[in-house]
Amino acid sequence: MSDSFDAIILGGGAAGLFCAAQAGQRGRSVLVLERAEKVGKKILISGGGRCNFTNIGAGPANYLSANRHFCKSALSRFTPQDFIALVERNDIAWHEKTLGQLFCDGSARQIVDMLLAECAKGPGKVTIRCNEEVAEVAHDGGGFTVTTQYGRFTAPKLVIATGGPSIPKMGATDFAYRLARQFGLKVVEPRPALVPLTLGGEEVLFRDLSGVAAPVEAKAGKTAFREAALFTHKGLSGPAILQVSSYWQPGEVVAIDFTPDHSAEWLVGTKRERPSASLRSVLRDMLPTRLADVLADQLGLEGDLGNLPDKALRAAGQRLKSWEFHPNGTEGLAKAEVTAGGISTAELSSQTMEAGKVPGLFAIGEAVDVTGWLGGYNFQWAWASAHAAAQAL
Repeated sequence: MSDSFDAIILGGGAAGLFCAAQAGQRGRSVLVLERAEKVGKKILISGGGRCNFTNIGAGPANYLSANRHFCKSALSRFTPQDFIALVERNDIAWHEKTLGQLFCDGSARQIVDMLLAECAKGPGKVTIRCNEEVAEVAHDGGGFTVTTQYGRFTAPKLVIATGGPSIPKMGATDFAYRLARQFGLKVVEPRPALVPLTLGGEEVLFRDLSGVAAPVEAKAGKTAFREAALFTHKGLSGPAILQVSSYWQPGEVVAIDFTPDHSAEWLVGTKRERPSASLRSVLRDMLPTRLADVLADQLGLEGDLGNLPDKALRAAGQRLKSWEFHPNGTEGLAKAEVTAGGISTAELSSQTMEAGKVPGLFAIGEAVDVTGWLGGYNFQWAWASAHAAAQAL
């Protein structure tokens, strides 16, 4: 079969579906090609099945990119409030969790159903085809021809919305990067982001704490996040660790503040108040017992606090505020929530997401070198970048 459209969108995820819906409502005929058996698979598993669909505080400071200014235009023209308004028009009940994270009261399926309903509104026509494996993408003066196992489809405009290679068990691949390179676009080296870190060497003892979590402040380089950290059988995870993993570089340390509500002097003060208490017991008052015991063993200060010199207590207090871990790697793309890097923003218009070298070619969502924090930010980039591209289709 052979069909012509105003635009072809490769990828039926968050960005692809929203772009199709917006373009369809502008009167365009749009074809969405999805290689999986259904659209929105990552949406359905997000947020524990309730979809953390945006973050009310989303702004440029919450994103990583080789060009940190690139995301400003799209984010300013389609805001979290704009998406919330869409959710409410579709009668989807939602709630805010910590740190501005918004979730459906019901199921993530509601977001997928909403996007499909938006695609159906018209006045244009959105056609969605699943189980379509792209064999070839060709370009000539008249536009783009996409060949799949079922036929050839043509359009003057083509949108890359196939995401990054994180979570390959969901069908994710590096297709976006291969296609970008085919058209001569630069790709910023992809790497796992929002991913657990692994520990080795002398730090393997902390892996014995698997399942233990504690509220901490974790820091990589100059970037710090205050949330929970979780010890795993491979190393470190939990929201605070996933956040800093996007900033961590191999060979660098990750510093964890186990006492974020206290100064480095707190043990000296505790000595005055509770001279007969041990370091182990005061740590157990603040932290999970197993973690407190490992930290106490590592610090090696035995006996009553009243019998320990202030200098030693200050040193212990300081170490607890900046306990250095030396990750030997990450759990990789299989466990990464997103992929950092991607199609270089230097190749794209920040206004329209169109490639300067190849008029009519667009890239949106996770395929682009814009990566958000944990907590709804990546969905907001999907909506905002999709909206920006749709206005130019």
